[in-house]
Amino acid sequence: LSAAANTVGARVAKALPQRGGLNAAAQFAQPRQAYVLLGVEPELDSADGKAALAALAAAKTVIVLSPFKSAAALEYADVLLPVSPFSETSGTFINMEGRVQSFYAVAKPLGETRPAWKVLRVLGNLLELPGFDYESSEQVRDEVLGGKPEFVSGLSNELNGVSPSIPATGTGLERVSDVPAYFTDALVRRAPSLQATVEAALPAARLSPETLAGLGIESGASVKLGKDGEFVTLAAVADDAIPAGAIGVAAAHKATLALGSMFGALTVEKA
Repeated sequence: LSAAANTVGARVAKALPQRGGLNAAAQFAQPRQAYVLLGVEPELDSADGKAALAALAAAKTVIVLSPFKSAAALEYADVLLPVSPFSETSGTFINMEGRVQSFYAVAKPLGETRPAWKVLRVLGNLLELPGFDYESSEQVRDEVLGGKPEFVSGLSNELNGVSPSIPATGTGLERVSDVPAYFTDALVRRAPSLQATVEAALPAARLSPETLAGLGIESGASVKLGKDGEFVTLAAVADDAIPAGAIGVAAAHKATLALGSMFGALTVEKA
């Protein structure tokens, strides 16, 4: 499971379920006996971090490749392999228009860490698997892209027959989740300068003025949010961008982890 699994580059590299394989959500909903986690913190990077933690706790083996030794990883990881963040290795990004952008490392890897592709290559060699003979990240890029194109082809915004379906929430308010810019990955979550900005503030419970009035709650008051017997307390904030009957609660943060899925109904009451 890679943290980059939803990027354009990962799609071009076919880092998606193949031949009936399961996506990340399905792999946590249907727990596996073993997981290999590459550059991802599932408790914060998944649509349902609570379910991810439960699946990892039940697995027989969890192998984590990460630049960081987090407290959560120490709980579920059987093997922790240190790898370099993208800033300490060469590689390639593909942006939303399909432009290929390669880069070099801007810093030396810390200690004995190695780029993830090198760790995977060595593991493949030890297991005597074919296709693990790369000598550079450029070789990996050229094989994935079929050469050295400036743009990749085949990208599309078509939904391929998928239509949105919003189930009825029953009681409670429908959660509307976002992931703020400085909650998005392990690097920014650990950047002191970024975490000191307003963009990294503690999540709040954002409700329309109409919904707040209906609940008899004032903006700035503390509210208790609940789902499946779990509760968190956040500050209520009036937000005209949130529709009536919904509640905006940011994901990818420890303060909201207990609420589980980014979607679904939440109960709301005064704290």
